[in-house]
Amino acid sequence: MADGHQPTTKSSPLGKQTLYPFKMALPPDRGHISTEQQNAGNEEALDLLPTEEIVRLITVDQQAAIMAVDAQAGEIASFIDEVVDRMRSMGRLIYLGAGTSGRLGVLDASECPPTFGADSQQVIGIIAGGDDSLRRSSEAKEDDPFGAVPQLDELDIGPDDTVLGIAAGGTTPWVLGAIEEAKRRGAATALLSCSPRDSPPGCDRLLVVDTGAEFLTGSTRLKAGTATKATLNAITTATFIRLGAVHDNLMVDLRATNDKLLDRAIRILLVYAPQMDREEAAAWIDASGGHLKTAIVAVHHGLSPDTARRLIDRCDGSLRDALDNG
Repeated sequence: MADGHQPTTKSSPLGKQTLYPFKMALPPDRGHISTEQQNAGNEEALDLLPTEEIVRLITVDQQAAIMAVDAQAGEIASFIDEVVDRMRSMGRLIYLGAGTSGRLGVLDASECPPTFGADSQQVIGIIAGGDDSLRRSSEAKEDDPFGAVPQLDELDIGPDDTVLGIAAGGTTPWVLGAIEEAKRRGAATALLSCSPRDSPPGCDRLLVVDTGAEFLTGSTRLKAGTATKATLNAITTATFIRLGAVHDNLMVDLRATNDKLLDRAIRILLVYAPQMDREEAAAWIDASGGHLKTAIVAVHHGLSPDTARRLIDRCDGSLRDALDNG
């Protein structure tokens, strides 16, 4: 070997010779973390069960994930209110995670522009190892506590931003290091964990959605993944409701970027103007530059799209206020 160390040869249980590095760092014992523990109610031989029984056991186990999120609704809501205040000052919400946690953050962030008409820089998802890790696992990247520094540099993280680290077990060095660095740069910081732990250095708010032991020991893509996705759904949906992107239960700021979304925009406009046909509704949306909220206000008050847009701006983006005060 180039460094002068010779590997040690050991016998494997299969009777073959296996090479191990001469020196192997012993990893920290994570057996105390709830998501790593064996599920006491599920110690039976899963590999011997009928497939349908496995499916039923998994679905029952998944229900606990949603209950865990509901149990923390108050803490999550307080965090959301802080995010909204910072976004009103042009701040951003930035998710940081590794593996499944990182993928879920990227997924949630990427859905905000088409759903809420958000700028692509309002909610940003960063995964350890970069975008290649979305398709190919790169577990080793998560062990570097300084690994997120280049991305934080590129984003120029600052005091108006909120950085949410996502780590199912709450111990990922890449995530914890990013939180500490983001705090040093003045950002508001939080950690979303699915296992109880103390607040780490640099963390302003700890969100613990305690999902307990997994159906398959240590596989946090299961309950922890479900709880994480549900929590992120709640965070961005409630945030953009507060920011005026929703009226009643309609996504009035959606971007009609494909046929499905254009059809949805047409049907939403027809809720406000049922006297129209689909062709006329589509024409109003087109005349409004694809901005559904503008089309709604223009039709409701009989205004030009430009005038409707100015009215919406005066109402801080609130469709409800624009409809009431035109």
